[in-house]
Amino acid sequence: MKKILLLLMLTSLLSFTLAQEADTPAKLSVNGYVEAYYGFDTSRPADHSRPSFVYSHNRHNELGLNLGLIRTSYDASRVRARLSLMVGDYANANLAAEPGVLKNVFEAYAGAKLSEKQELWVEAGIFPSHIGFESAIGKDCWNLTRSMMADNSPYFESGAKLSWTSNTGKWFLSGLLLNGWQRIRRVEGNQTPAFGTQVTFKPNGAITLNSSTFIGNDKPDSLRQMRYFHNFYGIFQLAPSLAATVGFDIGAEQQARGADAYNLWYTPVVMLRLTPGDKLALNLRGEYYRDDAGVIIASGTPNGFQTFSYTLGLDYLFHPQAVWRIEGRGYSSKDAVFVRKGDPATTNAFFTTSLAVSF
Repeated sequence: MKKILLLLMLTSLLSFTLAQEADTPAKLSVNGYVEAYYGFDTSRPADHSRPSFVYSHNRHNELGLNLGLIRTSYDASRVRARLSLMVGDYANANLAAEPGVLKNVFEAYAGAKLSEKQELWVEAGIFPSHIGFESAIGKDCWNLTRSMMADNSPYFESGAKLSWTSNTGKWFLSGLLLNGWQRIRRVEGNQTPAFGTQVTFKPNGAITLNSSTFIGNDKPDSLRQMRYFHNFYGIFQLAPSLAATVGFDIGAEQQARGADAYNLWYTPVVMLRLTPGDKLALNLRGEYYRDDAGVIIASGTPNGFQTFSYTLGLDYLFHPQAVWRIEGRGYSSKDAVFVRKGDPATTNAFFTTSLAVSF
């Protein structure tokens, strides 16, 4: 804790110094986010742990903190920086492989603008993933819980990226050099660089189209298996009170080092959001995840992981900075990938409620 506080103090001091020296006004801000929740799994796991492929809101029959976040931001005309520290079930599950205090780092990066006339930036450090339309911050997502697509692709990444936003704001392009698939530190014995790209197109205020890729090896070089992954999604404002999101992920990984054969996995998702008023929102989600070889989700069953999920949620915004949510979610799998009262099961249901406050 002392290390974390010292890091925050040093970052604030540096930001203040830069603001004094900058030739244009700079902004230093501190904000936060807290999301508490209660979940009930109808399978009633004795250890209170939800299935292993669930990485957010993953505790049964207990009041939990999914994410508590403090963010320090510095923004000037030609430089910017972020330092965000976190605690909660999300951090415990998603950063379990990271050492020491890195488990509590949500983002920590610095950036510099390379052009006076263009929004061309280079950034390095730890930042949110360029893949997907959902993030760890629940208030920014349509549903209370994350999709199987989001939970089983990177939430964060470390490395460097070069990005450009067009003057009209319609195009965003970036190229990334990464330490791996959701890694802050590289896998031991891995010297293989990983790469990513992102292209976002917003032809108007009602449509967003995005294509993101990842290429790399997430194992020691002695076992190198190249992974190729593509994420696509579109967000559409169909009417003033109705919006839809459609997404599709597909990945391929070599079956063995130097092999010409690949294991495939893919996942489609469709989401609808109905907002009949300023305070209410109704959310629907349908998705399917197929990973026969267990590249991402290892089930150990004959047909691998082939699972549908259905979600229905209701949000109530009783304050501009506070939202209460309730959600019911069901799973149905081809094989018995779940456990109910000690016995294998093909279905699972989970109910969640949360209170999230941003400040």
